[in-house]
Amino acid sequence: MKRTLLCGLLAAAALCLPAQAARPASLQVDGKLLENSAYVEKGTTYVPLRELLDALGDWNIWWDGSAARAVSGDASLSAEPGGGRLTVNGKSYPCVIDVVEGQTYVPLRLTAEALGADVRWDPWLGGAAVTSPGAEHDAMDYYWLSRIIHAESGGEALEGQIAVGNVVLNRVSSGDFPDSIPEVIFDDENGVQFEPVSNGTVAGEPTELSLEAARRALSGENTAGDALYFFAPALSQGAWIDSSRTYRQTIGCHRFYR
Repeated sequence: MKRTLLCGLLAAAALCLPAQAARPASLQVDGKLLENSAYVEKGTTYVPLRELLDALGDWNIWWDGSAARAVSGDASLSAEPGGGRLTVNGKSYPCVIDVVEGQTYVPLRLTAEALGADVRWDPWLGGAAVTSPGAEHDAMDYYWLSRIIHAESGGEALEGQIAVGNVVLNRVSSGDFPDSIPEVIFDDENGVQFEPVSNGTVAGEPTELSLEAARRALSGENTAGDALYFFAPALSQGAWIDSSRTYRQTIGCHRFYR
């Protein structure tokens, strides 16, 4: 299962958590899972400041003896553990800031939103999804769409991988399925819809081609038309789909149906 695949990462993260930390948490920024030691305590997610800023853009970060300081173009930030204060572009926010094994931990949502990013809790990841300012696509949508594309069609050409992404997006637009990308992928109302969710491979790291397919599908490129279903005849008989849905086309190893 997905959680099992992630347990090694979370266990490693737990080794450097503060003693009072409730539990470790995963963190991804713009679809990239970070090798972090984020943790959740009393409902707040804390993250190493340097790792967050490195993921959000080109920041110069240093420690001046009393606070972590960072600049990026005209933007500035300081995190003062002793004073319990985060300052972003001249505006200060009282908050808990901790230093653990040389790393400065800051509240994720407060820090990211002060920098113009969007933060969402992802229950399927067991952590937070951060969309940086100006990102082309929502981080949670991009993260899961790229992973289901990779898990279902990682061996296919770009056209076939985009088509798998199209099926997910077509379902989001249909009134017969959930109305978000992660909810469509993890939908189990009538049984698990995608086998990679059952066997845990949906948590695998996508290839660059799968990432490209996800970007193109999210940007509106469509190779599957109005298809809502697909299956690979070499791996499945697809008896129900073949008998009850309308065949549209074959792309690579997959047959697509409406």
